[in-house]
Amino acid sequence: MDDIMRPATEWELKSMMTALRERAIPVEIMGAGSKRGVGRPVSAPVAMTTAGMRGISLYEPSELVMAARAGTPLTQIEVELASRGQMLPFEPIDLGPALGAGAGLQTIGAVFAANLSGARRISNGAARDHLIGMRGVNGRGEIFKSGGRVMKNVTGYDVARGLSGSWGTLAVFSEVTFKVLPLPDDVVTLVYPDLTDDLAVELMSLALTQPYEVSGTVHLSQALAGRLRHKGLASAGQPLTAIRLENFTRSITYRKQKLREVLVAYGTPIELELESSLEFWAEARKLSFLLPNGTHLWRISTTPSQAAALVAAVRRHMAVEAFYDWSGGLVWLETPASADAGSADIRRAVASHGGHATLIRADQPVRQSVDVFQPLAPAVDRITRGIKQAFDPLGLLNPGRMYASM
Repeated sequence: MDDIMRPATEWELKSMMTALRERAIPVEIMGAGSKRGVGRPVSAPVAMTTAGMRGISLYEPSELVMAARAGTPLTQIEVELASRGQMLPFEPIDLGPALGAGAGLQTIGAVFAANLSGARRISNGAARDHLIGMRGVNGRGEIFKSGGRVMKNVTGYDVARGLSGSWGTLAVFSEVTFKVLPLPDDVVTLVYPDLTDDLAVELMSLALTQPYEVSGTVHLSQALAGRLRHKGLASAGQPLTAIRLENFTRSITYRKQKLREVLVAYGTPIELELESSLEFWAEARKLSFLLPNGTHLWRISTTPSQAAALVAAVRRHMAVEAFYDWSGGLVWLETPASADAGSADIRRAVASHGGHATLIRADQPVRQSVDVFQPLAPAVDRITRGIKQAFDPLGLLNPGRMYASM
């Protein structure tokens, strides 16, 4: 697609959207384009990128609030926050490497449009939970805003959070305002080797029930652990289960010891100190062990207690590799290449064990032929169509990306 529109300001965005609406021209919406391969292929003659709308428009470190234009690179946001000893609370996952687009390309607007949350979601909440305001342009060519620049700013519907996770199908973000948090002083990771999936989920869930402020719990299957780019763990050749503790050094020393005592039945962990911990969680955040290799990639949300059984049910039909996050509440599942990406078997397993599944990586013909996002129940479908009609009545924004008829 050669025709790409590049607004640099909100008014340019409005003008472009108004012209598209008047001519009823569908448009593909993107930030930097690192996630264009997610979802069904968009059928649109033109594309629009928000990457030209850059810049931090507000930063109040003492109030833990930042606002930035939608096209601001996430790396710029995080560098500025780190310079003040702060961070994004939800540790956004980077899909770029897993999609073959490279790391560090995504924009802050796209992070919220896709509601991308990493390992800290279990302790701090999802991306949408930290979005306190936004500005944007809908499919009618109208500028609108939701929320504001203070914590208690919403009366009526919280439109900003409702749009988070809509993947550009309802509106184009022009600015987002969000909460930030202080960086922890110290980080320690306890890594338990050679646990089966069910024991790993059991360990991670038990760790989270303890009063020791665990901020991350992940489990990698043996093959994925072998791909890990970590000099202290890559040669382990066995599954790895990691528990993260963050805060002040004195606090971590106490909590680490207490947690080891609680988890003693699962073996003796490898301890990763600050630098090694940061390296490990950075690789987990980039999904560096799920790089394109001819396989398909699914993102499955389920109840942690059902995660191992769900993966086992899929394994009865195909060879898979699994990366468990959020104590098993989120499973990244790598499946062999096939005509339907294993969709029938995965949907059946999800229906039996609960949850929903999204196909994250597959070739275009596969994404055209299967349900990429979880099919909607009739009642939810009616509500979704009503929302789409309100924001984008002509269906111009990312048509068909999430669902074929929307």
